[in-house]
Formats: sequence, structure tokens, C-alpha cells
Amino acid sequence: MQFNLFEKTEWEPIPAVDAEIRLWRSFLPPDSALTLLEQIRHSVAWRQDKIRLYGKEHFLPRLQQWFGDSGHVYRWSGIEMIPEPWSPTLLEVKAKVESASGAEFNSLLVNYYRNGSDTVSWHSDDEPSLGSNPTIASVSLGITRDFLLRHKTRSEVPKLSLQLTNGSLLVMAGSTQKFWEHTIPRRAGIDRPRINLTFRNIENHRRGT
Repeated sequence: MQFNLFEKTEWEPIPAVDAEIRLWRSFLPPDSALTLLEQIRHSVAWRQDKIRLYGKEHFLPRLQQWFGDSGHVYRWSGIEMIPEPWSPTLLEVKAKVESASGAEFNSLLVNYYRNGSDTVSWHSDDEPSLGSNPTIASVSLGITRDFLLRHKTRSEVPKLSLQLTNGSLLVMAGSTQKFWEHTIPRRAGIDRPRINLTFRNIENHRRGT
């Protein structure tokens, strides 16, 4: 993966060992991003899946949906997500993200954080079906949320803290998922929504893992 398009001045490299991370803070105009948030918020058939932790089932503290090319099933932590078909709007956003990042994507995970109580715990996007060095492109819509990263094996490496603002595009590539974990932590006092469009490429959907 060559980041030939990252030469553009809009991209902000995020210095991190064992990682390739770039942030485009003004990828979408703020008004367009908020319009897109409302459109997606009201048109998607949201699902709230359960995950098993320590022998008990718990609802995920966010809503989500999976879109993609036919057959690209996403399975993780016991959850199976059969792709919904692309909408014209999502295809338009995908084309813009592909042009900006230089990567191609066949799938999209949409997360809906209704307020500051919704969260995603520490994890890496390192499922086998994503390949060894996946490129993950993430568009943020709505209220700004903290995005924290920590190195998996080197405690001396400082954590990273990014502010994912309305209309921003974050790209993680190279060995980022191999060496780093990330989270959207809970934040008291946030009463407005955020929607996150996370574009991915499933390399071998027949494996289904």
C-alpha cells in the first residue's frame, strides 16, 4: 500500500512507531457532514448486538450495521453480520474515501454512538478476513469524540489521543492493527450523536472469519 495521495497538504501525519496513521480534519464540509449524519441516522436499520463476556451476554453499548458487496459476511466475537446493500449515498462517500486514501474497499461498518455513554472498548481491527496489514478508513460525523490508541507490546510508547471532529477522515494502514489498539471511551456530558463510517476490505469472504 502506497500513500501517494498523502502528499496533499490536507493530510496530517500522526507520528507513531509501528504504525501508519493519517488524519484529514476537514475531509467533508461541516454542514454536509451533519446532513449526512441525519440521513444515515434515520435511514439505516440499526441493530444492537450482544457479546459474551465472562460467560454472560451483554448488549454492545452502541448501534451498528454492516454494508458491503454481496457475500462479504463479517464475523467477530460470535457476531455474524450479513451485508446490507450499498445505498447511493454510501457509494458516493466510499468513492470519495477511496480517491483520498488510494485504497479500495468492499465493506463498511457503521457505528452509531447515541451519546457519551455509547462506547467501543479497546480492540484492533485485525480479523483474519481483513488481511495482514489492512487499511481502515474512518469518517466521523457529528459530535467530536476522543479516539485513543495504545501500543500492544511496548508500554514505554506513549498513548495517542486524537479528536475526531465532524467531517474528519482517519486512515490507519500498514502494521497499525498488528501493533496498536484503539478505543472510543465513555464521556459524561455528551448528549449529541456521532456516526462513524469505517471502510474496510474483506479479502476472502469464503473464510467468513
